[in-house]
Amino acid sequence: MPPVPMKMPEPFLVVREHDLQIVPSICGLCVGYEQGLWRKNALADHIVEWLPEFSLTADECKLIQHANLVKFIRRAAQLVYQTKKFEKRGEFGELFLHAIIRQVHKSRPLISKIYYKSAVNETVKGFDAVHVVGPASNLELWLGEAKFFKSIDRAITVVVKEIEGHLATDYLRQEFMLITGKLGDGPISTKIKTLLSPNTSLDGVFKRVCIPVLLTYDSTCVSDHTSCSTAYATAFKSEILKHHKAFSDALKHKKVPADIRIHLFLVPLHKKEELVQALEGKLKTWQNL
Repeated sequence: MPPVPMKMPEPFLVVREHDLQIVPSICGLCVGYEQGLWRKNALADHIVEWLPEFSLTADECKLIQHANLVKFIRRAAQLVYQTKKFEKRGEFGELFLHAIIRQVHKSRPLISKIYYKSAVNETVKGFDAVHVVGPASNLELWLGEAKFFKSIDRAITVVVKEIEGHLATDYLRQEFMLITGKLGDGPISTKIKTLLSPNTSLDGVFKRVCIPVLLTYDSTCVSDHTSCSTAYATAFKSEILKHHKAFSDALKHKKVPADIRIHLFLVPLHKKEELVQALEGKLKTWQNL
């Protein structure tokens, strides 16, 4: 069965640039500062709040209440962080993507990415998020890609190549089989199974599919400021639009179905390494509670 969406944590990331009219659409999200310092620890605390919904099964999510919340967060931390190589893999980016599309577009997770794992410490394959957006009468399937990188240029290069590969017919059909095989019963699951059926033309599927793409990177703008001043807001927008153009230009050279809509989310960081350290510290604490 699909994971049951929990009550969402209070919004943390600030949407500073959001344009749904341009193609691909763009959303730039800001972490902000506190007493002159980039809020890495506050961001790490916020992301931990999303752990249970991101990693636990539907049955486990149903059981969460105040009395056992610590138990389930501990289990979630153990599930997604069982190797010292964690920071070099994709789970951080997947977790950020999950939190962002839930907050910004009120998406609902369709399946947990942990379901893709066949063994502990195996890197999760396939799309980095499988969510649905909209009412049952007009559902959209959101198949996400995330890159938790230092370099925006490398992030763009890698992700546009993956988008092209993941939207190839053979790959999509295989991914659809994996998704439908993990769905239970219910109206939403039934609609998604019909949409992803081998009997449904991909032409029809593409009209109901969105690709949310999350890219993080070490940002000159973030490093050059110590508060969310007017100058910072101006520099932030300029930097976001610059990277959006680079992503859009790179995408033009790839074979991507015309009907597929892509939403680009950019989260500039102060330094990836310092955020990784903060996240590791929080996760290790929860693991040992």
